[in-house]
Amino acid sequence: MTTNEPQPGPDQRTNPTWLGQIRPEDYRQAPANVGGRFQPALPPGPAPVRDRRSTAGAQGLVLAGGLLAFASLFLVLPFLLASTGVSGFVVGFMASLVPLGTVLLTVRFIDRWEPEPKPLLLFAFAWGALVSIAVTMLIQPYFSLVAGPASGLDYTTFAVTVQAPVVEEFAKSLGLLLLLLFARKDIDGPVDGVVFAFTIAAGFAFTENILYFGRAIADSSDPGTDLAVVFFLRGVMSPFAHAVFTGTTGIIMGFAARRGNNGLAALAFIAGLVPAMLLHSGWNSMGQDFLAQYVFVQVAIFLLAALVIVLLRVAERRLTRQRLREYAAAGWFTAAEVDMLATGSGRRAALRWAKSVGRGAQMKALFDAATRLAFTRQRILSGRDVPARQRDEQHQLAEIAALRAAVVG
Repeated sequence: MTTNEPQPGPDQRTNPTWLGQIRPEDYRQAPANVGGRFQPALPPGPAPVRDRRSTAGAQGLVLAGGLLAFASLFLVLPFLLASTGVSGFVVGFMASLVPLGTVLLTVRFIDRWEPEPKPLLLFAFAWGALVSIAVTMLIQPYFSLVAGPASGLDYTTFAVTVQAPVVEEFAKSLGLLLLLLFARKDIDGPVDGVVFAFTIAAGFAFTENILYFGRAIADSSDPGTDLAVVFFLRGVMSPFAHAVFTGTTGIIMGFAARRGNNGLAALAFIAGLVPAMLLHSGWNSMGQDFLAQYVFVQVAIFLLAALVIVLLRVAERRLTRQRLREYAAAGWFTAAEVDMLATGSGRRAALRWAKSVGRGAQMKALFDAATRLAFTRQRILSGRDVPARQRDEQHQLAEIAALRAAVVG
């Protein structure tokens, strides 16, 4: 597994995209694999596996989130039942599963390259569906009391265009802030920020849709028609509305995660709320010319958001490939293996072969481990927490060695 390819230095192509820019003074060569063997120097004893997935901070966050979600249930569920009735709640719940599934399938597609830990995704969904709803219910009356008179707007206009965007985006994005503070090792950049933001927003929209769909049943003399209209507006025309709003916050906070300090995380939280609130307010402000604004403004915003996510995913793949090439130059992979691990076509071909010999799960684990290794190297080159990240790097190289052996057989 040795190679004569020279080690890339800070003046060579170490910055494959704007997403992976590093300063020359922070550049460090990948550790050499002396003799071409997959045996990095490790301390005695078993190496921790997937260290970045099992930090105490992330585990504590998931536990605390579960407790908060359980407590929020006692506030949110009675409110929903009082607003919709039992039959309205049941119908609203079932109807809300459709837009929820649409958004979560999109999240899964975006998250394919470097999947996030399922416990953290569950935390994000529970935060959106229960905790952020409870926070919104608790804060709204005080916000209205303080800011309402100062706005000079009538109550309805204030509630729709100011109160809802400000309070709801704040409540949703609090979950992102907690993830950035306590599970930063699992947020590698803006794509991860989008994944967690979309998951939180999907949960929030799910509960909100239960309310709107349920009210269409409970408060109408023609519930079938009213439910169809509300479902078309919220479930067909705008299933991604909340995702796009909160996704802007997620992108900004994802970039902040690369620098790794709590002060920057707080600033990113504040900065990310601004576009989210403005987009939310713009959506709620559409009036008599709703259809024209929807087609020419909101659809354009959605398409722009989709384009940004595509560009982020392309940049993430290029970054993965470049960092793995640096390990190949140090003797850890061949050029063919880098193509296999860091390109979509390479992964598909490798997975087909692995499944044909009964090693599909091992191959998928190797993909995940290689991607994590690439992002660990990016963290090392960013100059933050270098000794700790280099220890992670050694353990990840050992993990890849074991997974590679399992795949090869």
